Amino acid sequence: MATEQELSDFLKGAERRAFKRTVYHVRDEEAALDIVQDSMMKLAEHYGDKPPNELPLLFQRILSNCTLDWFRRQKTRRALFSNMSDIEATAEDGEFDLLEHFTAEPDTRESESAEDSTRRAQIFHEIEEQIAALPGRQREAFLMRYWEEMDVAETAAAMGCSEGSVKTHCSRAVHALSKALKAKGISL
Repeated sequence: MATEQELSDFLKGAERRAFKRTVYHVRDEEAALDIVQDSMMKLAEHYGDKPPNELPLLFQRILSNCTLDWFRRQKTRRALFSNMSDIEATAEDGEFDLLEHFTAEPDTRESESAEDSTRRAQIFHEIEEQIAALPGRQREAFLMRYWEEMDVAETAAAMGCSEGSVKTHCSRAVHALSKALKAKGISL
């Protein structure tokens, strides 16, 4: 059974990475903050009595479900209000490892040329498209392993599959991303 202090320490440690992951998915910082807070509340309310070593996997599953719920609500909202365009801001906080090379600091952007800014935005968009185009299980394994920095065993437990399957999904995802980006003339 996790004590209040252990639960609090876990949530403090997981908050930043969970926020980064969620911002990447929903591309809206306010929505991401709400999703992370809802996930933390659900973990504390429903699973706070679980052993500390089970908290990371439970939290990842809750966070994934809350993110999916947000997308479902957005889809419903767009269907109901189709005449209103939902423009989602792209989160570029410079801390996503894969995109770090292409993200400039805010004061550098003011002095960068329009051509450089446009090229960077195009590359960012291409990377996002290629990640989104991955099959669901490959995308999930890729994001957990490389965005969340979870090890193979944790990823396997969160995905409900074997460690070998996680390795296969990640390998295929990296190969597909590399091939697709290379075909577009992007090398990281």
